[in-house]
Amino acid sequence: MNTKTIILVLLLIHTIIFIYVVGGDTSVVDVDGGQVQANTKYYIFTPRGGGLALSVRDRRQPCPPNVMQEADGASMGLPLKIFPADGKAVIDLQSDLNLAFMAATTCVQRTVWRLGDTDWNTGRRYVRSDGVVGNPGVETVRNWFKMERFGKQGYKIVYCPSVCRACRVECGDVGVLVESGRRWLAVGGQPLLIAFKKLNHSISY
Repeated sequence: MNTKTIILVLLLIHTIIFIYVVGGDTSVVDVDGGQVQANTKYYIFTPRGGGLALSVRDRRQPCPPNVMQEADGASMGLPLKIFPADGKAVIDLQSDLNLAFMAATTCVQRTVWRLGDTDWNTGRRYVRSDGVVGNPGVETVRNWFKMERFGKQGYKIVYCPSVCRACRVECGDVGVLVESGRRWLAVGGQPLLIAFKKLNHSISY
């Protein structure tokens, strides 16, 4: 385990302790103990594996790319911003959220997260890009995710939008599906334990 990976694990432990102490608070907090802010760049990282990024899962359909977890535990992945449907400045648990990577791709589609259709081969619904920010309703219901506490261990991402009362959605935790050594985010399975690191707070190593 290299130095940067050790630091990331220690930061995650710090977040877990902080969540335990302020267990009654409904705000999502980062590894420095600050409230996670809307429209602000953060990294999402995990204790096992690296941060989150975009990559092509099916070479026959390279665009839009899928959301994946980096295999390198020292990689922070791509920074992203969070946009809550309620328009608040801070991110609360159980709030409907858009997640958007702040990075350019070779595809013309946006980098906002969107839940894809059920894959016929695996029976799983993968998290892709090409969503839009805002405009909650029937046409955008797949673009909305939530943050929930993962026991007392940290946070998990959940697909269970409440922005469209007329919509029938199949809720589920966002976990990781490993295919040929690559780790793709999908709904179902063991939830992915995550923490947040604000971009302008550099990690020293």
